[in-house]
Amino acid sequence: MADKTILITGVSSGLGLALAQEALAQGWTVVGTVRNEEAARNFTATAPGKAFARVLDVTEYARIPEVVAEVEKTIGGIEVLVNNAGYGMEGPIEESSMEEIRRQFEVNVFGALAVTQAVLPFMRQRRSGRILNITSMGGLITFPGVGIYHGSKFALEGLSETLGKEVRGFGIFVTAVAPGGFRTDWAGRSLSRAPRTIPDYDEMFEPQREARQQRNGKQSGDPVKAAKAMLTILADPNPPAHLLLGPDAVKLVEEKLDSLKAEIEAYRSLSISTDFDAI
Repeated sequence: MADKTILITGVSSGLGLALAQEALAQGWTVVGTVRNEEAARNFTATAPGKAFARVLDVTEYARIPEVVAEVEKTIGGIEVLVNNAGYGMEGPIEESSMEEIRRQFEVNVFGALAVTQAVLPFMRQRRSGRILNITSMGGLITFPGVGIYHGSKFALEGLSETLGKEVRGFGIFVTAVAPGGFRTDWAGRSLSRAPRTIPDYDEMFEPQREARQQRNGKQSGDPVKAAKAMLTILADPNPPAHLLLGPDAVKLVEEKLDSLKAEIEAYRSLSISTDFDAI
C-alpha cells in the first residue's frame, strides 16, 4: 500500500496526526485536512513532497467535492479515506441544547458523510478503495453524561456497516475503527462541555466528569500503536467491518454483548409473541 495516497481528515493532533506520521514513515503520500493556514504549513513541513495539507472544515459541505476533486487531479487518486475529524461532547442529555447537539452531529456524522460521498465516485470508478471511519468504543457502549457524543458515534457505526455492504461489490472496503482510551486530547482541549443547569444530575454526572478529567493525559492507549494497527488493516485483503482498538474497548464491548444476550434471553418469549396467529 506504500506510495499510494491517503486522505485523513483532522491531522493537527491525536489519532489523525499519529496516523499521518506513521503513514508517511511507511512511504504513503498523505493529504491531511486542517483548520487554518498555520496548521497547513506545519503539516506540509513534516515531509515536503509527501505531506500535503488542505484547509477544510468538514462542515463546509459545499466545498468538500471541489477539494476532493482537486486532490485527485493534482496529487493522485485517493486510495484510502480516513474520516477522523471529530470531537467529544459531555453533558446530560436533558441539559444539552439543540445548537450543541446539532453541531456535534454536523461534525461527527454529516462531515464524515459529506467527505465520503465526495470520494466514493472516484473509488467506484477505479473499483478500489478503503474507508476507515474513526468512531469510538462509545459507538458501541455507553456511559452516562456523554449521550450526545454516543449518539453521533452510534450513527457513524451504523452508516459504516451499511456502506460497507453497499460498496463491497465495487472493491471498496469500509471499516469502523472504535478506539478505547488513547493518550490524545479528546478529554482535554477537544472536549466540549455543556453548561450545567440542573442540580438533579449532579450526583450522577459530576463524578463522571471528574473521572474523565483525572484520566486525561494518563490513558493507557498509545496513538502510535493505534496508527500501526490501522495501517495493518489497510493491508488486509479482507478487512473487518468493525475494529476495536485497546484492551478497554475489547473488554467493555464484550461485556455489552454479554448483557445484550442475557436481556434477549430474559425477554425471548415476549419478543417472539408479536406475529399474527397461525391460521
